[in-house]
Amino acid sequence: MANKGGPKKAAYDKAYESTPAHIKEREERNKARATMIKEGRAKKGDGKDIDHIKMLDAGGKNVAKNLRAVPAKTNRSWRDDHGKIYGDNKSTKK
Repeated sequence: MANKGGPKKAAYDKAYESTPAHIKEREERNKARATMIKEGRAKKGDGKDIDHIKMLDAGGKNVAKNLRAVPAKTNRSWRDDHGKIYGDNKSTKK
């Protein structure tokens, strides 16, 4: 898949995605989705995100009782309402 940001963006993405912290986060996300698929609560390509009820950063665990399948739009719009709590500059609501 071509990177729409050009070669500089592609180089940045490649470097970022190979950092140990990013790799660990991706592994945690993949484990959460695998858990939900195994339990029949999600399907590959279903358009849903696996949400941690209690965020991993807040001490939540990657266990079935802390996971839920929610529409991607719902899960990703959470940042608009709560992003400033975590110092996220992408938050649009004040």
